[in-house]
Amino acid sequence: MENIYLALVIVLFILAISDLVVGVSNDAVNFLNSAIGAKAAPFWIIMAIAGLGVLFGATFSSGMMEIARSGIFHPDKFYFSEIMLIFLAVMITDVILLDTFNTFGLPTSTTVSIVFELLGASVAIAMMKLYESDSGLSMGDYINTSKALAIISGILLSVVIAFSVGALIQFFTRWLFSFRFEKRMRYFGALYGGFAITAIIYFMLIKGVKGASFITDDVGTWIKSNSFLIIMVSFVSFTALLQLFNWLFKLNILKTVVLAGTFALAMAFAGNDLVNFIGVPLAGFESFKTLINNPGADPDFLLMSSLKGKVQTPTLFLLLAGLVMVVTLFTSRKAKSVVKTTIDLSRQDEGDERFSSSQLSRTIVRMTIKLSERLSSIIPDRLKNNIDKQFALVSHDKNEKDYPAFDMLRASVNLVVASILIALGTSLKLPLSTTYVTFMVAMGTSLSDRAWDRESAVYRVTGVFSVIGGWFFTALSAFTVAFLIALFFYFGNMYAIGIMVLISIYLVYRTHKIHTSREASKAESTKELEQINNENILEQCSLSVNNIMHQTQLEYKKTIAALSDFDVKALKKIAKTTEKIEKDAKHKKNSVTIIIAKLKEDALESGHYYVQVLDYLREILHSLNFIVNPVYTHISNNHKEFSKAQLSELKILSQHLGNFFTHITSDIKDGNFSNQENISAEQQKFLNLIDLFRKNEVKRIKKEAGSTRNSLLFMTILQETKNLGLFSFNLYKSQRDFMLYHTEKNNKA
Repeated sequence: MENIYLALVIVLFILAISDLVVGVSNDAVNFLNSAIGAKAAPFWIIMAIAGLGVLFGATFSSGMMEIARSGIFHPDKFYFSEIMLIFLAVMITDVILLDTFNTFGLPTSTTVSIVFELLGASVAIAMMKLYESDSGLSMGDYINTSKALAIISGILLSVVIAFSVGALIQFFTRWLFSFRFEKRMRYFGALYGGFAITAIIYFMLIKGVKGASFITDDVGTWIKSNSFLIIMVSFVSFTALLQLFNWLFKLNILKTVVLAGTFALAMAFAGNDLVNFIGVPLAGFESFKTLINNPGADPDFLLMSSLKGKVQTPTLFLLLAGLVMVVTLFTSRKAKSVVKTTIDLSRQDEGDERFSSSQLSRTIVRMTIKLSERLSSIIPDRLKNNIDKQFALVSHDKNEKDYPAFDMLRASVNLVVASILIALGTSLKLPLSTTYVTFMVAMGTSLSDRAWDRESAVYRVTGVFSVIGGWFFTALSAFTVAFLIALFFYFGNMYAIGIMVLISIYLVYRTHKIHTSREASKAESTKELEQINNENILEQCSLSVNNIMHQTQLEYKKTIAALSDFDVKALKKIAKTTEKIEKDAKHKKNSVTIIIAKLKEDALESGHYYVQVLDYLREILHSLNFIVNPVYTHISNNHKEFSKAQLSELKILSQHLGNFFTHITSDIKDGNFSNQENISAEQQKFLNLIDLFRKNEVKRIKKEAGSTRNSLLFMTILQETKNLGLFSFNLYKSQRDFMLYHTEKNNKA
């Protein structure tokens, strides 16, 4: 029996390693977004500083052991076998949940996830205990519900306070220094840097060092009682040192502040947040040691009262956890995706917005604009002009590849404000989440910096609400999934545990494949756009046209074949492929301003033709979608099959369309448009064929020979196929004009 439970403890530690990997991939956004967004240093230096912070912070221990052992439930009311089921359910849920968030690039709170997983799993086991016994106990005797309520209040408190304070501090900081802050930094930079680093030091003392295993109680008491003295000495010392180094070595004060803040937040993250993921396995290990120390004890009747006491986390476990975190930090692609979400939502310039608009975001933006206009009418013109002058952006080349998403002044405010708020919340024993504070501060500062202008505001607001909604979804899904898995374990015992371990491995593998595929697609699309310049724009455009035309022809042919075979699986796959092709074309169209901006003045006509070609490609793909999706819906709903006459006509159309597309792509590929008359005649023949088939269908309707739904869908396919023919020939002519323009231009040169 002991061997079985030893195996479960080993499984817990294996899950802990997986949990550390997915956890650091998500929480990396807390300490990386400001330094990476402002490009405060080369990427490897930022990662090295963050890695040192993580490794240093991992040697600290805080209250997670108590949360895992007794913070959410009362262990003295549970038996050893029940505790192990709770811990296994928690770890499996956490790995699956956090990996899912990482796959979609959404930051969430690892603390909230672990707390609500503990709550869900313990509620499930407690519910079964109450159902099967007459002990007279209630759910309140098993569960510490006040902790969950404190976390929920912490979510709301973090969101409102962090966003408001971040926006307010950034407004006054920007008003004082402006976007041209270099000159004023020479005079006031040391004071600003001294204050910022002092705040960071205070944050490290309050949030981090107080839990270090090597800090004695006496030292901790001295730090607490002399906090004001430490703050004043730090401020004076750092101000003087920064001013001296600035004079002697031209030290960049803002860069120093940003890198110091990155180290501090990374340290706090490892010491206070990621220790969450070794807390549960270590609690399981402590439970197993209790079983071993009670020879002959029945696991089903051994109460876990021993978990109520405090236990110092072994330094070796913390160091090993720190090493796993550092390795993950340097290797995780998903960490980069989560960081990118925050940076994209806070970058100064508009661009390819990841999130679409929503009714809520549009309403909020509209109300904000009206409120801003009213406030603007009240503010004196002189003050308003002064503010506008201070908030005037520094012009730059928006296509510059290495240009930062925002400047280091805002990055320093992000880190300092987040540090102060987290330190303040900790000292007041408020359950503020590091993730919530850092994210919402970044959103608040970007709002004050006027990064959310009328071109991007609705998308940024939607993005923020999506992330916040994900936080609440974390709590709900963590509780629900852990609850269900714990029940599954309760009834299925070892078989259920084995099944869930295999399922979790499969799900992590699947999300890894999805993320890798998505990132590869994005990288390929970005690389394609970056390669376009004055010299190769015609060639790149021709390649895109031929590729999309070939895919359109192929998916159309597959659609007609699947309709004939009544193959719903094939149509589902076709619908997904078509959607992906259309998204790629949309990305190209949304990036058209970037391409045009890259072109020289004498090549602007090329930009015109490029836009025209993209428009026709989008129309072609719209028509394809308007064929594929109705056909997929028709088959999915199990409506009547098409008649032999209808299918025969559609197959003829498919063949003619394929030949038509082949001739067009062949000419475009060869750059030879001498066959235009033949292709025009082929198009007319194709259109006449569609008209004939439409008349045939009208005759069939008159004879009531078919289904109404079939007839409507058949007519839709005919119309959209006609559009494919029209748009593709217009695309052909547009590509011809594009080539003639380039030929004429080269001859003149």
